[in-house]
Amino acid sequence: MAEQPIIIKKIKKKGHEHHGGAWKLAYADFVTAMMAFFLLMWLLGSTTDADRKGIAEYFQDPYKISLMGGMDVGDRTRLEPGGGKDITSQEHGQVDEKDDLKQLEKLKETIQEMIDSNAKLTEFKEQIKLETTHEGLRVLITDKENRPMFKLASSAAEPQIQTILRALAPVINELPNKISINGHTDARPFPKNQTGYTNWELSSDRANAARHELVKGGLAEEKILRVTGLSSSIPLNSGDHLDPMNRRISIVVMNKKTENEIVQGMGNDSGTDAKDKTPIEKALTPEPDSEAKPAVEH
Repeated sequence: MAEQPIIIKKIKKKGHEHHGGAWKLAYADFVTAMMAFFLLMWLLGSTTDADRKGIAEYFQDPYKISLMGGMDVGDRTRLEPGGGKDITSQEHGQVDEKDDLKQLEKLKETIQEMIDSNAKLTEFKEQIKLETTHEGLRVLITDKENRPMFKLASSAAEPQIQTILRALAPVINELPNKISINGHTDARPFPKNQTGYTNWELSSDRANAARHELVKGGLAEEKILRVTGLSSSIPLNSGDHLDPMNRRISIVVMNKKTENEIVQGMGNDSGTDAKDKTPIEKALTPEPDSEAKPAVEH
């Protein structure tokens, strides 16, 4: 009998099949998510209570926060954004009035030095008055006989007030404080016209023209909180309502207290008691028997 041949069977083991790179993308997404999570935790741990409170306030009322300084809500109550001494009371959220006053007094000195050293401004030295009030630093630019700030019965600015306002703009812009601009006329009646244009409209238009010149000179638009026309309701010389100095532009670099009162008042205009009104609102609100006309605001 013939011998059976020996058959050797070789079994080849196949390796694992290729599954593609989908798992790599999933792993990369997981790592990215974890990195973002730890970054968020680190940021929250390094953020101050005031910053977190500011961020929370922003999402509750973005419009109000934008009026108070924009996205830098954490530093909106500082006179030195991004650094320096935080003058906010952590318990009550109130501005340190002494530090605020100190900054405004420094601004007053800077403006006075600029007026004294600038030949173009020295010429109008008698028409520029600086005074500290309960609202902040007030800069008065008054008319003088034969040297008006605006053309007769018009809001067209003369070269002299353009020079003054454009020189003031970059200096005022150095502080984060908001400003208000008030226009005043004398008591001389505006010439009768068919459109009913009066000293109220004229004072408002002149205040707005002053705003335009300040912005053109470098003042940030968002720092202007209020532009008001007061006609002849608050004369500078109460003994002579026709005195040229009653025709003036008043620029108030507001302290933080006044600024906050105005901003808060904007959100609660109706039903506000007299005792809760800001100093400006009290000045502009006539008594029950008063014949004073309301101020025109823009």
